[in-house]
Amino acid sequence: MKIIIINGPNLNLLGKREPDVYGAESFDVYFEKLKKDYSKVELSYFQSNIEGEIIDKLHEVGFSYDGIILNAAAYTHTSVGIGDAVKAISTPVVEVHISNIHAREEFRHHSFIAANAKGVIFGFGLKGYALAIESFL
Repeated sequence: MKIIIINGPNLNLLGKREPDVYGAESFDVYFEKLKKDYSKVELSYFQSNIEGEIIDKLHEVGFSYDGIILNAAAYTHTSVGIGDAVKAISTPVVEVHISNIHAREEFRHHSFIAANAKGVIFGFGLKGYALAIESFL
């Protein structure tokens, strides 16, 4: 099984950025734990702060992977383009958010991705990524 995690803007700052909201662990450290815990899954990781690069990556992997875990971060609530890219590909996508987006600002309550995702996981911290992997197994 081949699964990619795609993270959007500012998630490269996990562990440093608002640790009260996002936790104190970097994603690189967490990703190494995921690879160890799911050693039978071919896991890869991509992060970009640039909307077009995220769309390009979805196009690149969206017909050949078994699953995509997408945390588009703030682009979730603003990017029709990323939402359209998810709709255009055949690989199932699970949308993940570290925080409970419905407990935050109102603009974060809407997702341009969710309608075309296999599912949405939010509010469980980094554990949401493991839950998303489990959804593909």
